[in-house]
Amino acid sequence: MGNPLSRKLEDNDAYLRKMLGIGTSFDVGVREFYIKNVKINLYYCNSLTDTLIIIELIRELLLLGEDDVYLHKQAFEIINNHLALDQVMIVDDLDEIITLILSGLIVILVEDQLKGFSLDTRNYPGRQPSEPETEKVVRGSRDGFTENIITNVGLIRRRIRDPLFRTELHQVGSLSKTEVCLLYIEGYSDDKILRTIRNRIKNIDVDEIVMADKHLEELITNQTWNPYPKVRYTERPDILAVHLYDGLIGIMVDTSPSVMIAPTTYLEQLQHVEEFRQTPFVGSFLRTARTGGIIISIFLVPTWMLFAYNPEYLPDFLKFIGPKEEGSIPVIIQILIGEVGIEFLRMAAIHTPTAMSTALGIVAGVLIGQIAIEVGLFSPEVVLYVAVAAIGAYATPSYELGLANKLAKLVIIIVTFFFNIWGLIGSTVFFILFLAFTNSFGKPYLYPLLPFNLKDFINIFIRTTQRRKNTRNNNRN
Repeated sequence: MGNPLSRKLEDNDAYLRKMLGIGTSFDVGVREFYIKNVKINLYYCNSLTDTLIIIELIRELLLLGEDDVYLHKQAFEIINNHLALDQVMIVDDLDEIITLILSGLIVILVEDQLKGFSLDTRNYPGRQPSEPETEKVVRGSRDGFTENIITNVGLIRRRIRDPLFRTELHQVGSLSKTEVCLLYIEGYSDDKILRTIRNRIKNIDVDEIVMADKHLEELITNQTWNPYPKVRYTERPDILAVHLYDGLIGIMVDTSPSVMIAPTTYLEQLQHVEEFRQTPFVGSFLRTARTGGIIISIFLVPTWMLFAYNPEYLPDFLKFIGPKEEGSIPVIIQILIGEVGIEFLRMAAIHTPTAMSTALGIVAGVLIGQIAIEVGLFSPEVVLYVAVAAIGAYATPSYELGLANKLAKLVIIIVTFFFNIWGLIGSTVFFILFLAFTNSFGKPYLYPLLPFNLKDFINIFIRTTQRRKNTRNNNRN
């Protein structure tokens, strides 16, 4: 039923002071003054608001003066007409008022009134838009999403000036009240998928989602032990804008510079914005090379291991494949140590200051690897193939997809070791079937391969020209 305002301003003030911690929290406060002999309270959180705007608002109200007792009953309307701000809402619930104040809005309560004013003066702290580290391009825009949801929506508005572009705001978390924004173009997006995502967000019952988008992803996708991402992440507004025009839905969470795109497929996550910044032929070449590198990153090492243990499977012209010096450690252990070691190197690079990352690469990649070969612990071919597979994995545009492929590769390696060629065939078939039975909000994960769609399948690997017909949905007419 809510917690409605009382006509007694002192009762409202006592409740807000207690719940907001006014007097304890230094950045939350209240300003009391009189307008037309009516007491006014202005509540704020100065760490999230624009102080200059508040000063101008107070100055405008103070110019009304304290006289004219006969205007007591019209004070609310007079104040409303002198709020020189574009976004003004009427509020009447104390709990809602608390959420608004802690979201960076200011609230004005008037004596003997059952409603007050909420004014949007938010000025969230944060950095300026800059190019994302994980989605760099040679040609293209250099702006990227920040941790400020208002700034992020503005970056999309700048690119999509369609009147049917929608930005639905929701709050998730009974305590954190984290703002979540659904972005879509009405008439382009699938209504069924949109309703599914909206309902799942509304039905979330948690205290907080401080971990932002990743926490929300697990809640709306029901992610359990499946390592493959059911949404696509991006930090580039141009990528999100393109996908919105393709009928997909963006899910933006305040305090996160990444935006989720849903639904998604395995093959869609292999595309990169750089392919669209080159000519169609060059873009198709880049896309094909990247796809080949990802396939190599998964199957190169287990295939080589199969031939290393079973050289009789090799034709005569490939007899050179296989370790000439096996080393002191079994090949399977060498491979597993190499794969895990690559992950150690990746994690170390993330936590190493930029000035030291080059030295880290030299030490780990050159000294350790070379010395391990010279002392006989590792076979040179093991180091070679593990390194080539790692390079192919780093070519994966999606960071989450690359990690999932890594886990899949380790499973294929272990199964192949125990069951030889049938292990490789069986684990590969299981890998494909596993992806085939995965879906993202009802969309098959291997589309357009399964179910097969020739036109969309060709477009996945061949970058078509930008000239295309109008694809507006009939619902827009």
